[in-house]
Amino acid sequence: MKGILGRKVGMTSLFTEHGRSLPVSVIEVKDNVVTQVFTKEKDGYQAVQLATGDKRDKVTTKPLLGHFKKAGTNGKYFVKEVRNMEGFNLGDKLNASIFKAGELVDVTGTSKGKGFQGNIKRHNQSIGPKSHGGGGGSQPVRQVGSIGDVVSNKVNKGMTMPGQMGNKQITVQNLEIVAIDLENNAIMVRGSIPGPNKGFVVIRQAVKGLESKDAQNLVDVKESQEKNALLEEAKKVGADINTNMSLEEMKSKLEEAAAAKAAEKAKEEAKGGE
Repeated sequence: MKGILGRKVGMTSLFTEHGRSLPVSVIEVKDNVVTQVFTKEKDGYQAVQLATGDKRDKVTTKPLLGHFKKAGTNGKYFVKEVRNMEGFNLGDKLNASIFKAGELVDVTGTSKGKGFQGNIKRHNQSIGPKSHGGGGGSQPVRQVGSIGDVVSNKVNKGMTMPGQMGNKQITVQNLEIVAIDLENNAIMVRGSIPGPNKGFVVIRQAVKGLESKDAQNLVDVKESQEKNALLEEAKKVGADINTNMSLEEMKSKLEEAAAAKAAEKAKEEAKGGE
Protein backbone atom coordinates (compact mmCIF):
# COMPACT_ATOMS: atom_id res chain seq x y z
CA MET A 1 0.00 0.00 0.00
CA LYS A 2 1.20 3.50 -0.82
CA GLY A 3 -0.30 6.95 -0.66
CA ILE A 4 0.35 10.67 -0.75
CA LEU A 5 -1.35 13.92 0.27
CA GLY A 6 -2.38 16.59 -2.21
CA ARG A 7 -4.59 19.58 -2.85
CA LYS A 8 -7.38 19.79 -5.40
CA VAL A 9 -6.77 22.48 -8.04
CA GLY A 10 -9.78 21.97 -10.30
CA MET A 11 -10.83 20.13 -13.45
CA THR A 12 -9.69 20.32 -17.06
CA SER A 13 -9.53 18.17 -20.21
CA LEU A 14 -6.66 16.23 -21.74
CA PHE A 15 -6.68 14.81 -25.27
CA THR A 16 -5.41 11.46 -26.50
CA GLU A 17 -3.53 11.02 -29.76
CA HIS A 18 -6.83 9.88 -31.34
CA GLY A 19 -8.60 13.11 -30.36
CA ARG A 20 -10.55 11.68 -27.43
CA SER A 21 -11.27 14.14 -24.61
CA LEU A 22 -10.56 12.95 -21.05
CA PRO A 23 -12.05 14.94 -18.14
CA VAL A 24 -9.46 15.00 -15.35
CA SER A 25 -9.10 16.43 -11.87
CA VAL A 26 -5.79 18.19 -11.23
CA ILE A 27 -4.25 17.50 -7.82
CA GLU A 28 -1.28 19.54 -6.67
CA VAL A 29 1.18 17.28 -4.85
CA LYS A 30 3.92 19.22 -3.13
CA ASP A 31 6.62 17.45 -1.11
CA ASN A 32 5.16 15.22 1.60
CA VAL A 33 7.23 14.76 4.76
CA VAL A 34 7.16 11.57 6.84
CA THR A 35 6.48 12.93 10.35
CA GLN A 36 5.95 9.59 12.11
CA VAL A 37 6.37 5.87 11.43
CA PHE A 38 4.09 3.33 13.12
CA THR A 39 5.18 -0.31 13.49
CA LYS A 40 3.34 -3.45 14.56
CA GLU A 41 5.87 -4.13 17.31
CA LYS A 42 5.49 -0.73 18.96
CA ASP A 43 2.04 0.54 17.91
CA GLY A 44 0.16 -2.60 16.89
CA TYR A 45 -0.24 -1.61 13.23
CA GLN A 46 1.84 -0.56 10.24
CA ALA A 47 1.42 2.99 8.94
CA VAL A 48 3.21 6.14 7.85
CA GLN A 49 2.13 9.63 8.90
CA LEU A 50 2.49 12.21 6.13
CA ALA A 51 2.26 16.00 6.32
CA THR A 52 2.03 18.70 3.66
CA GLY A 53 1.14 22.37 3.28
CA ASP A 54 3.60 24.80 4.92
CA LYS A 55 2.29 26.56 8.00
CA ARG A 56 3.87 29.44 9.91
CA ASP A 57 5.39 28.50 13.24
CA LYS A 58 3.62 31.48 14.78
CA VAL A 59 0.18 29.89 14.24
CA THR A 60 1.27 26.33 15.09
CA THR A 61 0.91 24.99 18.63
CA LYS A 62 4.10 24.16 20.54
CA PRO A 63 3.30 20.41 20.84
CA LEU A 64 2.86 20.18 17.07
CA LEU A 65 6.01 22.21 16.46
CA GLY A 66 7.98 19.75 18.57
CA HIS A 67 6.41 16.86 16.67
CA PHE A 68 7.35 18.35 13.29
CA LYS A 69 10.88 19.29 14.41
CA LYS A 70 11.60 15.62 15.13
CA ALA A 71 11.14 15.06 11.40
CA GLY A 72 13.29 18.10 10.57
CA THR A 73 10.49 20.18 9.07
CA ASN A 74 8.37 23.23 9.85
CA GLY A 75 4.67 23.38 10.67
CA LYS A 76 2.18 21.71 8.33
CA TYR A 77 -1.52 22.19 7.66
CA PHE A 78 -2.57 18.71 6.59
CA VAL A 79 -1.48 15.55 8.43
CA LYS A 80 -2.80 12.05 7.67
CA GLU A 81 -1.83 8.42 8.18
CA VAL A 82 -1.60 5.90 5.35
CA ARG A 83 -2.11 2.36 6.69
CA ASN A 84 0.07 -0.58 5.62
CA MET A 85 2.61 1.76 4.05
CA GLU A 86 6.21 0.84 4.72
CA GLY A 87 9.74 1.40 3.48
CA PHE A 88 10.06 5.03 4.63
CA ASN A 89 11.91 6.64 7.53
CA LEU A 90 11.26 9.69 9.68
CA GLY A 91 11.98 12.88 7.73
CA ASP A 92 11.82 11.31 4.25
CA LYS A 93 10.23 13.40 1.48
CA LEU A 94 7.81 12.00 -1.10
CA ASN A 95 6.51 13.50 -4.35
CA ALA A 96 4.20 12.56 -7.22
CA SER A 97 6.74 10.06 -8.60
CA ILE A 98 5.50 7.51 -6.07
CA PHE A 99 2.70 6.79 -8.60
CA LYS A 100 2.77 6.29 -12.37
CA ALA A 101 0.31 6.80 -15.21
CA GLY A 102 -2.25 4.01 -15.58
CA GLU A 103 -2.42 3.09 -11.88
CA LEU A 104 -5.78 3.02 -10.08
CA VAL A 105 -6.16 5.03 -6.89
CA ASP A 106 -8.74 5.86 -4.23
CA VAL A 107 -9.14 9.58 -3.47
CA THR A 108 -10.52 10.68 -0.09
CA GLY A 109 -11.65 14.21 0.70
CA THR A 110 -14.28 16.25 2.53
CA SER A 111 -17.34 17.05 0.40
CA LYS A 112 -18.67 20.58 0.01
CA GLY A 113 -20.91 21.65 2.89
CA LYS A 114 -24.45 22.63 1.80
CA GLY A 115 -25.84 23.58 5.21
CA PHE A 116 -29.32 22.56 6.42
CA GLN A 117 -31.39 21.34 3.44
CA GLY A 118 -34.83 19.90 2.87
CA ASN A 119 -35.84 16.53 1.47
CA ILE A 120 -36.09 17.71 -2.14
CA LYS A 121 -32.45 18.73 -2.37
CA ARG A 122 -30.95 16.40 0.25
CA HIS A 123 -32.60 13.13 -0.83
CA ASN A 124 -33.72 13.99 -4.38
CA GLN A 125 -37.41 13.53 -3.57
CA SER A 126 -40.23 14.78 -5.80
CA ILE A 127 -42.12 18.00 -5.21
CA GLY A 128 -45.83 18.03 -4.37
CA PRO A 129 -48.69 19.03 -6.68
CA LYS A 130 -48.66 22.67 -7.74
CA SER A 131 -52.43 22.96 -8.19
CA HIS A 132 -55.43 22.84 -5.80
CA GLY A 133 -53.49 24.14 -2.81
CA GLY A 134 -50.62 21.69 -3.11
CA GLY A 135 -50.09 19.38 -0.16
CA GLY A 136 -51.07 21.82 2.57
CA GLY A 137 -48.89 23.82 4.96
CA SER A 138 -46.98 27.04 4.44
CA GLN A 139 -44.77 25.51 1.69
CA PRO A 140 -46.99 22.82 0.22
CA VAL A 141 -44.91 22.09 -2.89
CA ARG A 142 -41.65 21.19 -1.13
CA GLN A 143 -42.83 19.94 2.26
CA VAL A 144 -42.02 16.53 3.78
CA GLY A 145 -44.49 13.78 2.90
CA SER A 146 -45.72 10.96 5.13
CA ILE A 147 -43.21 9.83 7.76
CA GLY A 148 -45.11 6.88 9.26
CA ASP A 149 -48.49 5.54 10.37
CA VAL A 150 -50.64 7.16 13.05
CA VAL A 151 -51.06 3.99 15.16
CA SER A 152 -47.39 3.56 16.06
CA ASN A 153 -47.18 7.22 17.11
CA LYS A 154 -43.46 7.40 16.36
CA VAL A 155 -41.02 8.13 13.54
CA ASN A 156 -39.19 5.03 12.36
CA LYS A 157 -35.40 5.08 12.26
CA GLY A 158 -33.75 5.67 8.90
CA MET A 159 -36.41 7.99 7.51
CA THR A 160 -35.19 10.47 4.92
CA MET A 161 -35.57 13.79 6.71
CA PRO A 162 -34.25 17.34 6.35
CA GLY A 163 -30.86 17.99 7.92
CA GLN A 164 -27.16 18.76 7.39
CA MET A 165 -26.05 18.09 3.81
CA GLY A 166 -22.44 17.61 2.71
CA ASN A 167 -19.29 18.29 4.76
CA LYS A 168 -18.61 14.55 5.06
CA GLN A 169 -15.60 12.37 4.30
CA ILE A 170 -16.09 10.85 0.86
CA THR A 171 -13.90 8.29 -0.94
CA VAL A 172 -14.09 7.78 -4.70
CA GLN A 173 -12.55 4.45 -5.68
CA ASN A 174 -10.69 3.10 -8.72
CA LEU A 175 -9.82 6.39 -10.42
CA GLU A 176 -7.23 6.15 -13.19
CA ILE A 177 -4.10 8.29 -13.12
CA VAL A 178 -3.95 9.78 -16.60
CA ALA A 179 -0.73 11.78 -16.30
CA ILE A 180 1.89 12.89 -13.78
CA ASP A 181 3.61 16.28 -14.14
CA LEU A 182 6.69 16.27 -11.90
CA GLU A 183 7.75 19.71 -13.16
CA ASN A 184 4.55 21.31 -11.82
CA ASN A 185 4.03 18.81 -8.94
CA ALA A 186 0.67 17.64 -10.25
CA ILE A 187 -1.25 14.39 -10.67
CA MET A 188 -4.09 14.25 -13.22
CA VAL A 189 -6.81 11.78 -12.21
CA ARG A 190 -9.61 10.81 -14.58
CA GLY A 191 -13.02 11.85 -13.27
CA SER A 192 -14.16 14.03 -10.37
CA ILE A 193 -12.94 13.92 -6.79
CA PRO A 194 -14.67 15.11 -3.60
CA GLY A 195 -14.26 18.54 -2.06
CA PRO A 196 -13.91 22.15 -3.20
CA ASN A 197 -10.97 23.62 -5.09
CA LYS A 198 -7.95 24.11 -2.79
CA GLY A 199 -9.30 21.34 -0.53
CA PHE A 200 -6.84 18.74 0.76
CA VAL A 201 -7.23 15.11 -0.35
CA VAL A 202 -5.55 11.76 0.29
CA ILE A 203 -4.51 9.64 -2.71
CA ARG A 204 -4.11 5.95 -1.90
CA GLN A 205 -3.38 2.86 -3.93
CA ALA A 206 -6.72 1.26 -4.90
CA VAL A 207 -7.77 -1.06 -2.09
CA LYS A 208 -9.71 -3.38 -4.41
CA GLY A 209 -6.50 -4.36 -6.15
CA LEU A 210 -7.75 -4.13 -9.73
CA GLU A 211 -5.18 -4.34 -12.52
CA SER A 212 -3.56 -1.11 -13.66
CA LYS A 213 -4.48 0.21 -17.09
CA ASP A 214 -2.17 1.06 -19.97
CA ALA A 215 -0.91 4.63 -19.86
CA GLN A 216 -2.82 6.97 -22.19
CA ASN A 217 -0.89 8.48 -25.11
CA LEU A 218 -1.71 12.14 -24.67
CA VAL A 219 -1.32 15.08 -27.02
CA ASP A 220 1.02 17.85 -25.92
CA VAL A 221 -1.02 20.94 -26.81
CA LYS A 222 1.96 23.33 -26.71
CA GLU A 223 4.02 21.06 -28.92
CA SER A 224 1.11 20.70 -31.36
CA GLN A 225 0.76 24.48 -31.58
CA GLU A 226 4.49 24.84 -32.27
CA LYS A 227 4.32 22.17 -34.99
CA ASN A 228 1.36 23.90 -36.65
CA ALA A 229 3.27 27.18 -36.63
CA LEU A 230 6.29 25.46 -38.22
CA LEU A 231 4.04 23.96 -40.92
CA GLU A 232 2.81 27.44 -41.84
CA GLU A 233 6.41 28.67 -42.12
CA ALA A 234 7.31 25.59 -44.20
CA LYS A 235 4.73 26.60 -46.83
CA LYS A 236 6.56 29.88 -47.38
CA VAL A 237 10.02 28.32 -47.92
CA GLY A 238 8.87 25.01 -49.47
CA ALA A 239 10.22 22.75 -46.71
CA ASP A 240 9.11 19.10 -46.75
CA ILE A 241 8.07 18.50 -43.12
CA ASN A 242 5.13 16.84 -41.32
CA THR A 243 3.76 16.53 -37.80
CA ASN A 244 5.09 12.99 -37.39
CA MET A 245 8.59 14.46 -37.09
CA SER A 246 9.99 15.74 -33.82
CA LEU A 247 10.26 19.48 -33.20
CA GLU A 248 14.05 19.35 -33.64
CA GLU A 249 13.78 17.60 -36.99
CA MET A 250 11.14 20.04 -38.22
CA LYS A 251 13.19 23.06 -37.15
CA SER A 252 16.42 21.76 -38.74
CA LYS A 253 14.71 20.98 -42.08
CA LEU A 254 12.98 24.35 -41.99
CA GLU A 255 16.31 26.11 -41.47
CA GLU A 256 17.89 24.15 -44.35
CA ALA A 257 15.00 25.04 -46.67
CA ALA A 258 15.15 28.71 -45.61
CA ALA A 259 18.92 28.81 -46.22
CA ALA A 260 18.53 27.16 -49.64
CA LYS A 261 15.84 29.64 -50.63
CA ALA A 262 17.97 32.55 -49.45
CA ALA A 263 20.90 31.24 -51.53
CA GLU A 264 18.70 30.96 -54.65
CA LYS A 265 17.43 34.48 -54.13
CA ALA A 266 21.01 35.76 -53.82
CA LYS A 267 22.00 34.05 -57.10
CA GLU A 268 19.03 35.57 -58.92
CA GLU A 269 19.92 39.04 -57.63
CA ALA A 270 23.53 38.55 -58.75
CA LYS A 271 22.42 37.56 -62.25
CA GLY A 272 20.08 40.51 -62.44
CA GLY A 273 22.95 42.84 -61.50
CA GLU A 274 25.07 41.57 -64.38
